[in-house]
Amino acid sequence: MTYVLRGYFRSSASWRVRIALHLKGQPFEYVPVHLLRGGGEQHGEDHRRLNPMEQLPVLLVDGAPLTQSLAILEFLEERHPEPPLLPREPLARARARALAEVINSGIQPLQNLEVMQRLGATFGAERPAQLSWSRSYIARGLGALEALVAGSAGRCMVGDEVTFADLCLVPQLYNARRFAVDLDACPTLVAIESRLVTLPAFRAAHPDQQPDFEA
Repeated sequence: MTYVLRGYFRSSASWRVRIALHLKGQPFEYVPVHLLRGGGEQHGEDHRRLNPMEQLPVLLVDGAPLTQSLAILEFLEERHPEPPLLPREPLARARARALAEVINSGIQPLQNLEVMQRLGATFGAERPAQLSWSRSYIARGLGALEALVAGSAGRCMVGDEVTFADLCLVPQLYNARRFAVDLDACPTLVAIESRLVTLPAFRAAHPDQQPDFEA
């Protein structure tokens, strides 16, 4: 089985999949899709044919396109069950999925590039207003996430083993810092992140390790 990942170095959804592939020990070809160059390469015909939503990532599995980062994580978990990225116990398993969705559907879509571009093009919001919009949703979401894990987290967000939730957390905290969000209110999340980023798979998946990285 061959994997080709179409992504962007700073795309948090692409980043989640990179971490999973590295954790699972699965080699993959990386094809950069620049989200800004030429108005955004994700809008080009070649990419749109693979993902009509014109989004990243796309994982080609023996040439067949699979979209949506959490669906890709579920596929990789089923196809390559070791090491597991979901707990065995049903409630903990559901909790890992729920925490991942807080980020995947409750934070990331509201602060991403497409939303900021629409705020500018449709509503005339200048760059500072766009950043303020994103910052507010990131801070609100991370505050909720901190409350959800503060009393029950282990070394990771659900117990002591890496789960989908952790794969979503690290890219989101990176985005939080890009938008100058105050993380003092999220000590549990920051402590978990500090442990995760020392793991080889997380280091290999970091934006600055990708061939399309731009400082």
